[in-house]
Amino acid sequence: MNSDVHPPDKWLSLGFALMGGYGDAAGFVLAKTFTGHVTGSLVLAPISLLAHDWRAASAHLSAVACFLAGIPLSVLVARLSAAWPFRQTLTTVLVLEAILIAAAYLALASPAASAVEIFVMCLSLALGLQNGTFRRTGGISVHTTYLTGMITGLIATETEKLTFQGASGRAIALDPKFGLLCGIWVVFVLGAAMGAAAALHFKELGILGAALILFAIIFRNLMAVSRTRPAS
Repeated sequence: MNSDVHPPDKWLSLGFALMGGYGDAAGFVLAKTFTGHVTGSLVLAPISLLAHDWRAASAHLSAVACFLAGIPLSVLVARLSAAWPFRQTLTTVLVLEAILIAAAYLALASPAASAVEIFVMCLSLALGLQNGTFRRTGGISVHTTYLTGMITGLIATETEKLTFQGASGRAIALDPKFGLLCGIWVVFVLGAAMGAAAALHFKELGILGAALILFAIIFRNLMAVSRTRPAS
């Protein structure tokens, strides 16, 4: 979904960032793997393999596979609902993500031997679905489940501007996109702190906090739909 065609509100990017940080941190506390950050899981996987910890390696690799699978799934959902308004399609994706979060909780709360693996797969698929669905806002590319790419790009761009300003002696105004990305960064870190605290204190119940965040976004999105719907 491209916000250049369907411009979302700023709150939507912040809400997704809060969810991304919460889910990734809670997932790591509960399953010791990154469910929304492919790079971290790809680093942990060979470490586990070299340590002969096959179960941990399997969890890391399944997290990567399911996260990546969520991206084409989000594209498929968008194509199947192409005739719908943007916000209705977004609500569908949010509901799917909430269902996956609930399934992750039920898996971890069960006594099944593969409970952790199923938890990782459900949560990674949910975060991959989110990452593939919401890719642009305010005319810029964003990621709401990890920050590395955005942070490095942001620092490089602003450094180039400062260097050019020093060489030319011309004052350059701060790009308004800088504030948006900083806001996403701050909210993501806040969500990570919330997710870690909830998982440490409430164990598997803590992951349901991510579902609460999603329900809040769904409610806010439905309110936006009702406001934009023409009166009969």
